[in-house]
Parts: sequence; C-alpha cells; structure tokens
Amino acid sequence: METKQSGPVGRPRGFDADEALERAMLVFWKHGYEGASTAGLTNAMGISTTSMYAAFGNKEKLFRKVLERYTEGPSAYLARALEEPTALGVATAILAGTVRTTTRPAQPHGCLGVQSALATSDAGQEVHDLLVTWRTNGYSCVRERFQRAVDDGDLPPQTDPGLLARCLTTFAYGLAVQAASGVCRDELQEMADALLRNWPLT
Repeated sequence: METKQSGPVGRPRGFDADEALERAMLVFWKHGYEGASTAGLTNAMGISTTSMYAAFGNKEKLFRKVLERYTEGPSAYLARALEEPTALGVATAILAGTVRTTTRPAQPHGCLGVQSALATSDAGQEVHDLLVTWRTNGYSCVRERFQRAVDDGDLPPQTDPGLLARCLTTFAYGLAVQAASGVCRDELQEMADALLRNWPLT
C-alpha cells in the first residue's frame, strides 16, 4: 500500500508540476491538440501516464491548464496592452506582442490559441469550442477598450469599436499564422507598422 509520502504510482522523485506543465504547453503549441499524443506529452513532461492523469487529469483537462498558463504567460501581452493610455497604443502593443510571442526562437512559432484546434474530430470538439471562446473573449476585451476610447474622445465618435476590434484581432491572428508558416519577425513587424499607419482602421 502506498504511503502518502510516496505519491501516486508512477510519479518520479522530484516531479515538478510547474515544469511539466510548461513542457506540455510547448508540445500542444507545436503539434496542436490532436497532434499531441499522450505518449509525446508524457515523454516531454518526464512523467508516466499515471502521473499525468493523477496531477492534471485527462488530455483535455491538461490542455485547459496549459491554455491558462499560456494566457498568463506568453499571451499576457494582451492584458498589458489594454492598459495603454490610447487606442493607438493598445493596437501597437497588441501587434508588437503578437509578433514577439509568435517568433521567439526558443518557442514554437505561431499562436497556441489560434492553431491548436481550428479543425478537430468529434473527440476534440470541446477543445475547439474552448479556443473559440478564448479568442472571442480576447476580441471582447479589445472591443470594450475601444468603446472607452470612443467615449473618452480618443477615437473619432463615428468609430465602430466592434468592427475596429475585429479588424485588429483578425490581423493579429493572421500574423500568428504567417509566423507559423516561417515569415520572419522583421517582415511581420513591417506588416504591423503598415497597418498602424492607417489608424484608425474604420
């Protein structure tokens, strides 16, 4: 019978849940939800399947934890960008954050939240829906920030904050896809700068 001290069966000594979650994030980021096998995940995390289930739950629950980590880590630039004092500052910071995060040498290129489950089998539908909600929430936060900018006179009164937010987030997601396709950071930033020269977009 296991002692409390020994932990779940298959759990190695020195198991670091935080580090394991970081490694799982990189696997999902690189391979997508359905492309990331349980064997690939546990191998990268350095733990057994038993330990993974004991610490994180099944693959879907693990992905949910990974998405939280991604939101609070690599994708945290969005929350910081929304604190910029002007709408142009917000847009500039969002695009710069997108370019920076999707092209770091030590990380998979592209965006985990965009590419991980655009198309899935029935088994991956809940993760597909989770990421749709994740992207929609991001858009909603930007729309609300632009609405405040209209109310404060920072954006022209005729500006449609929803349309402006949709244009910006769609462009940002496009940058992420281009990054995953191998377009370099400098070229992505040039595209972002070109868009911002026409600010506001509507």
